Amino acid sequence: MFNFEKLEVWKLSKELCKVIFNFTKDFPNNEKYVLIDQMRRASLSVPSNIAEGSSRMTVKDKQHFYTMAYSSLMELVNHSIISNELNYIDDEQLNFIKSESLIIAKMISKLRKNTF
Repeated sequence: MFNFEKLEVWKLSKELCKVIFNFTKDFPNNEKYVLIDQMRRASLSVPSNIAEGSSRMTVKDKQHFYTMAYSSLMELVNHSIISNELNYIDDEQLNFIKSESLIIAKMISKLRKNTF
């Protein structure tokens, strides 16, 4: 097992990524290369950057990748709000994404601050 696999924040962000892939299956085909692609890339970027950051040797490198994970999470929330306003996801789906994202955001912030 790799060290990042032990991180609860990585596990939660990986699960959110899978949820996003499932939610975006129902988006209109004309969004295939726009919102679907953007949401999937942003959601995949969160656990990927956490994993990469955990393997870095310097504090500065670790914090950089955790910052990238946080930024990708905010991008995902933004795209989710827009998707809701376009009626691609319903209020319940949006609330789930936002509540999980809030938990993950707090965990990433704590991870970033506690990296020494």
